[in-house]
Amino acid sequence: HVTNGVHPPTWIAPAFQRLFETEIGQDWPLLTHDPQAWAKAIAAIDDAKIWQKHVTLKNLLIAFIRRRTLKKEIGGQDTINERTNTAGLFDPNALTIGFARRVAQYKRWNLILSDLDRLLRLVDNEDRPVQFVFAGKAHPQDRTAKAILQELMSINHESQWQSRAVFIEDYDQEVARYLVQGVDVWLNVPRRPMEASGTSGMKAAMNGVLNFSILDGWWIEGYNGRNGFAIGDLSDFESDAEIDAIEAESLYSTLENEVVPAFYHRGANGLPTEWIARMKDSIATLTPQFSSDRMVKDYIEKIYKH
Repeated sequence: HVTNGVHPPTWIAPAFQRLFETEIGQDWPLLTHDPQAWAKAIAAIDDAKIWQKHVTLKNLLIAFIRRRTLKKEIGGQDTINERTNTAGLFDPNALTIGFARRVAQYKRWNLILSDLDRLLRLVDNEDRPVQFVFAGKAHPQDRTAKAILQELMSINHESQWQSRAVFIEDYDQEVARYLVQGVDVWLNVPRRPMEASGTSGMKAAMNGVLNFSILDGWWIEGYNGRNGFAIGDLSDFESDAEIDAIEAESLYSTLENEVVPAFYHRGANGLPTEWIARMKDSIATLTPQFSSDRMVKDYIEKIYKH
């Protein structure tokens, strides 16, 4: 088989592209054809420069979220967000998790809602808060998908949740670009083995956004233990209910015990050194492996020549 890929110059944020031009050279896209040379070049970039670019992109995302939310409120439309002050919406210093994709049952949008008490403790933690940005579309005739969205909207009345979560409507390429470039973590929880490949996580990874995903689709090929986080393992289960329960527990426990501590831990220099190391590993390992150039080469070598 040939795994999908995405075009790095299209999806890597301009801020990171300028950094790569300065630190690596104008021809940095060509270096991705040599995974070892690319990894060495990324490792040599100063941690503070990587983090500063990420913070810039995160602030751009939050400004975009506030504009979108204010626009909906001024328009008088009923949305998941019923707020009067968008200035307090989202904290640029809080761990921000993105979840954006087509709303389908196997995508398990509601897995994160399986333990609301635990979820609200995460978002309401004063010292180490977690916030979520959701975006996606459901097919008009898909009643199950609509029910999933309604379940997500139903918890919006929780006071702790209102300033820590947003659903961005009218999901399109502009929204996708802000999300894959600006969140800290990209969440993906499909039911194995339903994920054919997936590409949004690839786009996020190339921007140093850490994937936090079920080991399915492209992530089972890309995850190396250092370039993101895994949910669950490859065990077989008797039923969907069993796998949902076990992987929901893995999602929460990994978030609480690995993801959140890694993000908030600061080194002597004031930077999240462990987190940045994972960001650099993500950019270094996943950009060459999941670029469209590699995909085209694989088609030529593995498919067209046979």
